Amino acid sequence: MNDAPLHLAAALDGAGWHPAAWREPTSRPGELFTARYWADQVAEAEAGLLDFVTLEDALGPQSSHFFRLDERTDQVRGRLDAVLTAARVAPLTRRIGLVPTVVSTHTEPFHVSKAIATLDYVSKGRAGLRIQITARYHENGHFGRRTLPPFNPDHLWDIEGEGVRELSEELFGEAADHVEVQRRLWDSWEDDAVIRDAATGRFVDRAKLHYIDFEGPHFSVRGPAITPRPPQGQPLVTALAHSTIPYRLVAKATDLGYVTPFSPEEARETVAEVRGYREAGERAGEPLHLFGEFTVVLGASAGAAADRLARLDELAGQAYTSDAPVFTGTPAELADLLLAYRAAGLSGFRLRPAVQSVDLPAITRGLVPELQQRGAFRRGYEADTLRGHLGLDRPASRYAAA
Repeated sequence: MNDAPLHLAAALDGAGWHPAAWREPTSRPGELFTARYWADQVAEAEAGLLDFVTLEDALGPQSSHFFRLDERTDQVRGRLDAVLTAARVAPLTRRIGLVPTVVSTHTEPFHVSKAIATLDYVSKGRAGLRIQITARYHENGHFGRRTLPPFNPDHLWDIEGEGVRELSEELFGEAADHVEVQRRLWDSWEDDAVIRDAATGRFVDRAKLHYIDFEGPHFSVRGPAITPRPPQGQPLVTALAHSTIPYRLVAKATDLGYVTPFSPEEARETVAEVRGYREAGERAGEPLHLFGEFTVVLGASAGAAADRLARLDELAGQAYTSDAPVFTGTPAELADLLLAYRAAGLSGFRLRPAVQSVDLPAITRGLVPELQQRGAFRRGYEADTLRGHLGLDRPASRYAAA
């Protein structure tokens, strides 16, 4: 049975994951586009000793429709750039990891690798990224460089369905290459490439900067990077996966995957499938964290939590649905559930607060103490880097001489 301490992350998005979250009196909707708001959210997560926070992002405004913009004015629309927000918040925090979402579709890995390396420097080793794809047609026009193969929207959530498999393999294959280019660029400066010897006039040892010479179906990148090797060597790479094709991306390209099983039994099957792909690939034997996902609505009682969700649904005009399980109940009941999923092989959880102003403090001030009392969560940070929080070593540059 898995009895290792749990890892916890919070997924931050606007006022919260419920569409009506911004209408709660405590939600501060007038501050959603300010640095102070995001600094406060991350400070709350750090006070709860969470491993990291993720910041949502996309290449287009939020929409209630997957493939097109909507005309709704009763839901939050617009967000700040996730990487820039993380960089702004980093100096105001000390230990918590910062993991912005980065969309691989339409973007260049060279630019992303530089941004994440910079975030790792600004945060002193607490940076990561969540790689994400997009198949939204209306976002193609922002760039004008490509079109995506068509598929049947009726089969959107059946990733193996009609027309979807081809597109999925294309986009997730591109995401894997995107990550590989980033990793090579992070390694392209050896750790001791920067000399800074004023007496001899040598700032850098050019022999310790390396061309990566990546050639693939999606990218051709020579390198080396502009930014010296990040403090962590390799910032944490994460991805969300719901089925086989993205499971393979997690196994091939990431250090941590988020999965969405709806029962401990399904969690056990998912863990076995993803780890099977890992062990069958080129990264066999390397550590891989798998986190379960929950949207959480927490209250002093299960009834109070359910009533609050019903009130939010009424404000939104429809019942809230999600790609991940939606939990309503007390922090103690959530602790019971997380420990049951941990026994199925998950090492941690990324929790999505339905209303950040309510459910994030319920996580940090309710769930965390509950898990601590059960010996299932840390009572203090034990490392200074994000990789350290997760028990991951700092890897050597692949280009360094043996």
